[in-house]
Amino acid sequence: MTVPLLPEDLDPEALTALLAPGRPEVSVASVRVDDVREVTNTHVRITLEYASPVDLPTTMFVKMVPREPARRVQVARTDMGRREVRFYRDLAPRLDFRVPVVFGSAYDDADGSFVLCMEDLAGSGCTVSDGTVGVTAEGAATALTELAGLHARFEDPARRAAEVPWIPTPTRGSPYGVTMLADALARHPERLSPDFRAIAAIYVERSDPLQDLWHGDHDTVIHGDPHLGNLFDDHGRVGFLDWGIVHVGSAMRDVSYFLTMAMDPPERRAHERDLLAHYLDARRALGASPWEVVDAWEAHRRHAAYCVVASCQVVTFPDGITEARRVFSEAFLARAEAAIADLDALDALRAAGF
Repeated sequence: MTVPLLPEDLDPEALTALLAPGRPEVSVASVRVDDVREVTNTHVRITLEYASPVDLPTTMFVKMVPREPARRVQVARTDMGRREVRFYRDLAPRLDFRVPVVFGSAYDDADGSFVLCMEDLAGSGCTVSDGTVGVTAEGAATALTELAGLHARFEDPARRAAEVPWIPTPTRGSPYGVTMLADALARHPERLSPDFRAIAAIYVERSDPLQDLWHGDHDTVIHGDPHLGNLFDDHGRVGFLDWGIVHVGSAMRDVSYFLTMAMDPPERRAHERDLLAHYLDARRALGASPWEVVDAWEAHRRHAAYCVVASCQVVTFPDGITEARRVFSEAFLARAEAAIADLDALDALRAAGF
């Protein structure tokens, strides 16, 4: 089928084709576009009517490529569309995670365009934080147990090659973060903490060695981006969104990034050592490679510096953003700067030779 590129392309024929592989009996009679938002990709909420009764929801969340052709090309280069489509189709059913149900999807190898017709989480009674309310220690413990399951399962390279050969192992970071952080340092240094500025300068000058520091340590399949905006709450259970950068990397990327960027700083400070120990116990019970607490803690401190790179879009302080985006961005940066300070991330990098 032709992958729809714009919200206007989400007509009954396109939705019928998207849903057909899982439900060949489905015939969509009408589609109404209720909301369109441009984030990294285009997010659309739709209401459907079916030609005959079917066990499918009448509202769905659709994720598709950006409207703007130039940004569409940028997203295609990241390979996130292919990875996310394959994750939900091939890997999610085998994992013990709460992820959105995907009712239909498509990907075009020719241009990297993709579309995912997903569960409307709001309609399921789930919530996505506005950025001001983080994951509780209890919720974090369950989520870390589930991450340990993913990490333990795919720590063996032979198993990855056999089961998920399509998941890549990045060797370097993209120049995107370098460009954004250089711009932030040039235009908004006064809005950033001294340690944030110092780590940003290190990354701008030595991004490849720093990326090397963050890889190659208990490598496995990881989500790669489990900050608060990529999570949801299903009546107390943490769910994981946005698997577009699933890749092979250090397990600590998931663990540290989740602790620092999904929890509120006071909650993290009170519980992070116990939560890290809980994660290590969970992976040990599943037969993963041994990881001493002291070594994992130092890895956590080094990975906390990644919060700077993760904040690269936020710290350009773009004009014209929505109020909701402003609130989320300010909370995001506050979490990053708190983690960098609390964990002495700059000192951890200095000790590693930076």
